[in-house]
Amino acid sequence: MSEVEFKAWGKIPRENPFTVTITEKIDGTNGCVIIQDNEIVGVQSRKRFITPEDDNYGFAGWVGSNKSELLTLGDGYHYGEWAGVGIQKNPLVLDRKHFFLFNTSRWNPDNPNRPGCCDVVPILFQGELLADTIPVLLDNLKRRDPVGEGVMVYYHTFRKYTKHTIISSDGKWHK
Repeated sequence: MSEVEFKAWGKIPRENPFTVTITEKIDGTNGCVIIQDNEIVGVQSRKRFITPEDDNYGFAGWVGSNKSELLTLGDGYHYGEWAGVGIQKNPLVLDRKHFFLFNTSRWNPDNPNRPGCCDVVPILFQGELLADTIPVLLDNLKRRDPVGEGVMVYYHTFRKYTKHTIISSDGKWHK
């Protein structure tokens, strides 16, 4: 008879096993730079392609002006929030327009390959999501000056986001 290897049953966690990254929701407008074969082949807002002639708060023009730096992002769709002066209410009182990349795992502030023309959405929390994590972070944003808009929760297991705003759980435009 051949030897049989003992394989123990793994431990089952008692707490919520969801690992999340929670970032600040920046109040601006959605933008995306599309790069293929080391060329910028498209710029888009949330709902449409944009050009410098048919722009969204100057984002396409900014992409054109920063082309060489943005190409260091590499091939792919690079989503973020275009925020600052003249965009929405600029609650963070930014002195100029900024492009905040959403992919914090790839473009964290310590990544030396992140283009200097791009920021990254601020990470407020990383770890296991507990019942009070989101309410505590929202409360902290309410007390801050300037007040934040809310948070974005990225669930690593599902590769999905949820949005939580301060003004209304149904969204900032809900009345």
